[in-house]
Amino acid sequence: MQKWPGRAYPLGATYDGSGTNFAVFSEVADKVELCLLDDDYTETRIELTEVDGFVWHCYLPSVQPGQRYGYRVHGPYAPAEGHRCDASKLLLDPYARAIEGQVDGDESLFSYSFDDPGKLNGADNVSHTMHSVVTNPFFDWGNDRPPHRPYHETVIYEAHVKGLTKTHPELPDEIRGTYAGIGHPAIIEHLVQLGVTAIELMPVHQFAQDGHLQQKGLTNYWGYNTIGFFAPHNAYSSTGDRGQQVTEFKTMVRALHAAGIEVILDVVYNHTAEGNELGPTLSFKGIDNAAYYRLVDSDKSHYYDTTGTGNSLLMRSPHVLQLIMDSLRYWVSEMHVDGFRFDLAATLARQFHEVDRLSAFFDLVQQDPVVSQVKLIAEPWDVGDGGYQVGNFPPLWTEWNGKYRDTVRDFWRGEPSTLAEFGSRLTGSSDLYKDDGRRPIASINFVTAHDGFTMRDLVSYNEKHNEANGEDGNDGESHNRSWNCGVEGETDDPEVLALRARQQRNLLTTLLVSQGVPMIAHGDEIGRTQQGNNNVYCQDSELAWVNWELDQSQQDLLEFTRRLVELRRKHPVLRRRRFFRGDTRNSELGDLAWFTPDGKEMEPVNWEQDHGRAVAVFLNGEAISEPDPRGGPVVDDSFMVLFNSFHEPLDFVLPPEPYGETWRVVVDTSTADGTDGEVDHAAGSTVKVESRGIVVLTRPHARR
Repeated sequence: MQKWPGRAYPLGATYDGSGTNFAVFSEVADKVELCLLDDDYTETRIELTEVDGFVWHCYLPSVQPGQRYGYRVHGPYAPAEGHRCDASKLLLDPYARAIEGQVDGDESLFSYSFDDPGKLNGADNVSHTMHSVVTNPFFDWGNDRPPHRPYHETVIYEAHVKGLTKTHPELPDEIRGTYAGIGHPAIIEHLVQLGVTAIELMPVHQFAQDGHLQQKGLTNYWGYNTIGFFAPHNAYSSTGDRGQQVTEFKTMVRALHAAGIEVILDVVYNHTAEGNELGPTLSFKGIDNAAYYRLVDSDKSHYYDTTGTGNSLLMRSPHVLQLIMDSLRYWVSEMHVDGFRFDLAATLARQFHEVDRLSAFFDLVQQDPVVSQVKLIAEPWDVGDGGYQVGNFPPLWTEWNGKYRDTVRDFWRGEPSTLAEFGSRLTGSSDLYKDDGRRPIASINFVTAHDGFTMRDLVSYNEKHNEANGEDGNDGESHNRSWNCGVEGETDDPEVLALRARQQRNLLTTLLVSQGVPMIAHGDEIGRTQQGNNNVYCQDSELAWVNWELDQSQQDLLEFTRRLVELRRKHPVLRRRRFFRGDTRNSELGDLAWFTPDGKEMEPVNWEQDHGRAVAVFLNGEAISEPDPRGGPVVDDSFMVLFNSFHEPLDFVLPPEPYGETWRVVVDTSTADGTDGEVDHAAGSTVKVESRGIVVLTRPHARR
């Protein structure tokens, strides 16, 4: 086969319309072989003799898209020194744009012998591992444009590619559970009618299956086990995995963009699927273990793990940082995605051991002209010491606000807590973000996410029920801040069912009238249940998939959620870009006021009550300080929101006339459709709020 020298950049396999350039980094290698695979896994091995800056490269004019390939890296196998080269293993290209197949747990995937962990097994893994695939980069994007939705207009919908689409009755069988399913008009119509503006997809980077799950007949359903940071996961493709998954993914993005919906990816750059010293040798470990992974300083045969998965990437390595930044730019520039949610993002800040917001990773993101311009969302914690970092990420970033989740759950389950914390979470968590010059949009507000109970289960179970996972209930969070409303699990009791439905409406209403950026977990808008399992990471089954067969109560909840999202969309006072001031600079009433149920303004002593269960908030639509996109004033209707988490109904006295002469109810969570017939209430009159309920009232602005 004809071989040309090629180039050291870009890394990976790059098809230019004629042939393919191959480039792979390894500082420790003595020799690197590029292996081209036939359909029967027969290899054509090509030694790479060109090396520049520890990048081994060549150009093969005869190689076209669809070609399977891998690398064999010859070098030291010296675990005590941090090196684990093993030429008996065909290795994935860290920059592979597509990957074929899946690992099967065979012993040949591991460098050591199961009978003698100190001994190399020397077994060839070619028929048991995944293979890199050369892809065609050319795609007709047509007039695709990123929606560029501002954060304050954003409503995020967290979803799983397979879970959202697997049982949808309007999807053809062959595209259920795939990228094509997400891009199907039926799914897009649901998202558009719901009013969400961004879909946040759980991991779609190529991930590997865990051997211990395969042995139990389970699977890594969530996908937080990445092995290919450039490759769309092949099992989510309806068209095969010889590179066609790339085209299918792009087609999905194009369809979502045409509907005005952004695509955010949940990305896992904190660890890989290779695990610790007992894990398989699939890619990075065999290419240059010490350059890619954080090792224990005193014993380099072991991995320093802040992720709970066995390994952590070495965030002070320039090659790791390059890999991550190249991957992020690729997904924005070539795949047209609109942002990223970073799993266990605190690990990315561990340049050494402590979490450091000034680490090299954040510097690189800040100055990058491509990555810095998309949505960057941190899961602001990991499992290492000092890993809980809510409120501490740099100004460019937004964060999953775990304190919002906990406070809202506690308020509605009746847990002793202060109203002050609830008020802060409702108004954008200025205690977490304001001192750093950040805005309410820094807070990604959520009550539920993929990890934990669904919203329906949150109000139906006190305890997790994870028996199906086969871990004797030891997996999953035990402190869920949930309340079963009097009965554990499923029931026919009409009073319990009515209370559970009201609690779901309470949680959704709180979420969508809070300042910040709301995130809804897929299926919560239709009352999805996982039967009390709060950790379905290994359940690729109907237990985890969205069930689209809706009863009347689920249809009611869907309509209620649609109305809430539309209310938020129409009213900028519910999604302000700046924090409330609490003063009268823009209006004689001020932009915000808090009241007790008897209509009196809240005093400091009211805020500190440990058993505070009720509060009313006035949102002044005529005192919005931020301008509109053209610099003009923003004027909106005003709102009164009455919260009652007490176990009995309460009569709220509306404030006196200066706050509004007449108020109209637009949301009442005590009814199935969330309304009370648009009844008007005069200033100073009383409004009954049912036990554990919310009433939202509005009045038109004076300039109308």
